[in-house]
Amino acid sequence: MLIGELADRTGVSARALRHYEERELLIPVRDSYGYRRYDESAIGVVQQIQTMVAAGLGTEMIRRYLDCVRTDDHHMTLDQCPDLSAELDRIAARLDRQQAAVAATRRRLATLRTPATTVDEVL
Repeated sequence: MLIGELADRTGVSARALRHYEERELLIPVRDSYGYRRYDESAIGVVQQIQTMVAAGLGTEMIRRYLDCVRTDDHHMTLDQCPDLSAELDRIAARLDRQQAAVAATRRRLATLRTPATTVDEVL
């Protein structure tokens, strides 16, 4: 299939598919006219990439671990490739820190709404 059909079938823009190609996540075959050609398996690969992006993984990490993804008709799983678990733990820890920072900011905002707030109470 051509890039437009893959875009239609996956709901991912042709621009994003070209980006995945640039990042070596999706490798099409070029026909004699230079057009990108994808086989049916590309649909699953694009879905895997999208799931990993939605989980907060960057394209470099996805490239390293895309081979760890297993998909069947109903769901996707990640094999625990070397270092994958540690990478996911680092992402989770970063999200925990960000969530704590947001909670602290919300507390400061709430304090500002309280009458007669002092600077020390906000900090």
